[in-house]
Amino acid sequence: MSTDEKSPVVSTGSTDGTAPSAGTGQLKETERVTAGHGPGRGPFGGGMVGQKAHDFGPSAKRLVRRMAPEKVKAITVLVLAVCSVGLMALGPRILGRATDLIFAGILGKNLEGQVPAGTSQQQVVEHLQRSGDEKQASMIGAMKHFVVGQGVDFTAVGHVLLLVLSVYVAASVLSWLQGYLLNDVVQGTIFRMRSEVEDKVNALPLSYFDQQPRGELLSRVTNDIDNISQTLQQTMSQLLSSLLTVLFVVGFMFSISWELALVALVTVPITMVVTGAVMKRSQGMFIDQWRRTGKLNAHIEETFSGNALVKVFGRQQAVERTFAEENEKLYESSFGAQFVSGLIMPTMMFIGNLNYVVIAVLGGLKVANGSISLGEVQAFIQYSRQFTQPLTQVASMTNLLQSGVASAERVFELLDAPEQEPDATGTPAPADRRHGEVRFEDVSFSYRPDTPLIEDLSLVARPGQTVAIVGPTGAGKTTLVNLVMRFYDVTSGRISLDGVDIASMPRSALRDQIGMVLQDTWLFEGTIRDNIAYGRPDATEEEILEAARATYVDRFVHSLPDGYGTHLEEEGTNLSAGERQLVTIARAFLSDPDLLILDEATSSVDTRTELLLQHAMAALRTDRTSFVIAHRLSTIRDADLILVMEDGAIVEQGTHDSLLEAEGAYARLYNAQFVAPEESAVA
Repeated sequence: MSTDEKSPVVSTGSTDGTAPSAGTGQLKETERVTAGHGPGRGPFGGGMVGQKAHDFGPSAKRLVRRMAPEKVKAITVLVLAVCSVGLMALGPRILGRATDLIFAGILGKNLEGQVPAGTSQQQVVEHLQRSGDEKQASMIGAMKHFVVGQGVDFTAVGHVLLLVLSVYVAASVLSWLQGYLLNDVVQGTIFRMRSEVEDKVNALPLSYFDQQPRGELLSRVTNDIDNISQTLQQTMSQLLSSLLTVLFVVGFMFSISWELALVALVTVPITMVVTGAVMKRSQGMFIDQWRRTGKLNAHIEETFSGNALVKVFGRQQAVERTFAEENEKLYESSFGAQFVSGLIMPTMMFIGNLNYVVIAVLGGLKVANGSISLGEVQAFIQYSRQFTQPLTQVASMTNLLQSGVASAERVFELLDAPEQEPDATGTPAPADRRHGEVRFEDVSFSYRPDTPLIEDLSLVARPGQTVAIVGPTGAGKTTLVNLVMRFYDVTSGRISLDGVDIASMPRSALRDQIGMVLQDTWLFEGTIRDNIAYGRPDATEEEILEAARATYVDRFVHSLPDGYGTHLEEEGTNLSAGERQLVTIARAFLSDPDLLILDEATSSVDTRTELLLQHAMAALRTDRTSFVIAHRLSTIRDADLILVMEDGAIVEQGTHDSLLEAEGAYARLYNAQFVAPEESAVA
């Protein structure tokens, strides 16, 4: 977790097991609606994913540029690849010499009875021409090692075969080294990308998370990065080898016969046309595939996290129907992308086979007229297969490349998202002057420019005061404390803590002075002791136990099998809701903050425990300011100052008794607790 997102205690509803940051847990649902048309967070609706895809070329180049830190290794990989592929391409040329030796020996042996031994090669050619055997004369004339009556020189053939074996062994060793280094380059690149994404997530403003489905964000951070890793791992080595093979093979083919080489090169424009047409059609399909993958993940994540609500409201069929629809759309886009891109391989194999047949026929004619030797034709045919094979491999990799680049585009969109304003370099008040005094001076704020929420708000929360904030849902209560925490920055005006403008100090320094407990508890997989110590990692065992006793966690921990060493499951589901809330409150106690924020912190505990917590929190609030957001007004009757908010404005403020006497908004809220629903509706 980056330092600018660190806070002593932030309890969110996160399910990903990571440290809490400025996440969606800070906003009430009604305030998310005010903030804009973000995606739903309930168990029934995933948000729409509307990212606009970039072009294949720029995104692929940007992905390759990310390997720049591995420049030396990458150059070494290139050198090894050149040597390895060069040696592999040299093999057929050398094998052609062995074929020529065998063929020349067989012909020389067959002519032993027709031509006297010791006759020179030129004399044999002239003899055959006089006999009218022009084809055989042409073939013998093109040979380099022809001796009448000698037969096959197996010693020379053996030397050639040993040389070929040495070449292939050396090529294999170099190829292995290339693959080893390339794997290091790819994994290093993915390592840095994951680190950058983690840093980026911690640097993004809260508004970004309010507008993104959680499953969609997790899909980018996990699935898309894994897909990029798989794509680079499977394609980089093969793509590099294939391109180098084409270059070397073309060079050797031209050295044998430029006419046959031109015939072989006819497949290149055909390949480009076919590949380009398929890529153009399938690229959009791959982007749609990963977009729908993220959307389906969002729906699944929300359904799992809200599984209890799904069952309570009998929405299993609706959820299953939505899943079936999204799964069907993902199937259609995935099938279309894979099918269209899969057309490349059989098409390229067909083109390659046609090219092979043409070269074999033309090569045979050239051997017959003595233009080239049989060994050279054999080598050329091998080169023609080596030439079309890498083209086919490159073409077959387009679906994987497009899938990987589509994932890279989605990750780049996350990395390119606007970050929160850079941290200021100011310093908070010295420790001996910290008392938790908070001042709002003409503060205005809105989630959207065209929809004002808080306008010209001023208030002072003095040290040691308990300031309760009440009001109807969506009035801006949680927004007020979000501004204090700098999860959002004010539009105008200023907020100061102990006389220092909070906008002038680093977020980490500000949040080090604040403890916060939310209605939605956040516990990670670990022991109860670890979860309490999250508020202050350097706390001693005695300090942890003291905080647990002060918040009555100690009362229920001893009934657990392993006490404080009890391992909590994901989100602490093996504890009751009230027990989970007590652990988060103990975490806040341990952090010993200058300013305490409680957002419906006691809503999940029973009445007796709540009374005990009130006594414990009274001791904690000594010489500290406390902001308490509450809907149950009976819990804040003893507050030093009660702020009544409506539509982002403070409409009343005072003590419990004075506000009741005023018979205004607070009195109406308070009395509504004791009015029957029917009477309230009539009123």
